Amino acid sequence: MKIIILAGGSGTRLWPYSRKCYPKQFLHFGDKKTLLQKTIERFVGTYALSDFLIVTNQDYYHLVKSQVLEIAPELAKQILVEPEKKNTAPAIALGLSYLRDVMQVSDDENVIVCSSDHLIAPVDTFLNAVKKGESIAPQGKHVIFGIRPNKPETGYGYIKGKYEVEAFIEKPKLEAAQKYVLSGDYFWNSGIFIFHIATFIEEMSRFCPQINPQLPFQEFVSRFSELPDISIDYALMEKSKKTVVIALDVSWSDVGSWDSVYEIMEKDSNQNVKIGNVLDIDTKNCLIMGGKRLISTIGLEDMLVVETEDALFIGKKGESQRVKSLVEELVKLKRKEPDEHLTLHRPWGKFTILEEGDRYKIKRITVDPNQRLSLQMHYHRSEHWVVVKGTAKVTIGEEESIIHENESIYVPKGCVHRLENPGKVALQLIEVQVGEYVGEDDIVRFQDDYARH
Repeated sequence: MKIIILAGGSGTRLWPYSRKCYPKQFLHFGDKKTLLQKTIERFVGTYALSDFLIVTNQDYYHLVKSQVLEIAPELAKQILVEPEKKNTAPAIALGLSYLRDVMQVSDDENVIVCSSDHLIAPVDTFLNAVKKGESIAPQGKHVIFGIRPNKPETGYGYIKGKYEVEAFIEKPKLEAAQKYVLSGDYFWNSGIFIFHIATFIEEMSRFCPQINPQLPFQEFVSRFSELPDISIDYALMEKSKKTVVIALDVSWSDVGSWDSVYEIMEKDSNQNVKIGNVLDIDTKNCLIMGGKRLISTIGLEDMLVVETEDALFIGKKGESQRVKSLVEELVKLKRKEPDEHLTLHRPWGKFTILEEGDRYKIKRITVDPNQRLSLQMHYHRSEHWVVVKGTAKVTIGEEESIIHENESIYVPKGCVHRLENPGKVALQLIEVQVGEYVGEDDIVRFQDDYARH
């Protein structure tokens, strides 16, 4: 069986922790492994690494690659980049075209498709259900995994049916969700499914012929922009009469809201989830999540408190599905907080904005070993670099310099320059920008190792 992991989503319901530039699949919640890494490790050991294919988009390619390198370096060559952002149906078909044409996978093979941002436990129970699905799919069935609902959740889609799927229901109202739970005939839609390639192709040609995974891979890529932006549920699953549901009796969460984060996290004696520097008095049933700054509470109950370097979210438990509306309002106001953290990741490392004002910006920059920034120039700002750790190789015009700890160098406005880490430890430096404009788009690249423009 082949494994397609979808890692291109940009969730908004976990704002301000999850943002467009660094969505939830790349985050971790209380431990060292991210949701993407946990998804990969769920299958490692049972399936060969050669069976994996991770589908993402250009914005997240380097994030996926860096996280894959930490746990399974061999998979770095099995990351497939969408030509542009689309929904799940085109993304899955792109992966299938690649499997068939490039990897020469037979149409008699099974494929499992799963998101990169779910939590599932215990893994053994999940894998046993997957094995059952593998035996059913060759019978000409699409096998979708359903979670038995334990509460009337309005943030999930539902599946009606005890084996043959009768209907898909998208995020119902509370009253309907309550009836679904009581009836015993409904499951939460996990979004994880197994299909037999030949059956999938046959059904797609019938219900969504615009998306044709039989095309050779390069031809499929060339036509990608023409494909409808549609989910696999709408394109196929809801229309096909060959879809069956298997109960997945596990602890499952799509980590789709702060309420769901609260549910899955370990709690103290007062039923509080606390991450970071937290001091609480007479506080019960709360999620309190922060970073370096002290968060102190008195007398709170049933509250959600999430703090990042540049934003603070406070809400009532049970209301966290409305975070999406909050983000939409921020977008209307043209705020940068829905998209970016103060720490931004780049293919060569990362930087954190420490201070910004009229005509200046101060950053802490980290360049990974043996990586370098593009050869570039700025029209509106000069830069002053002070090395605090490691060794920097700096090119300014035709001159190269080696800068050590506690040494500095000045980059005049309009000069072509490059920063490089030639060492074996991370390079850290403080950058002070001064000029009439210090936006990130004041950059002209002349050469770039990562093919950015």
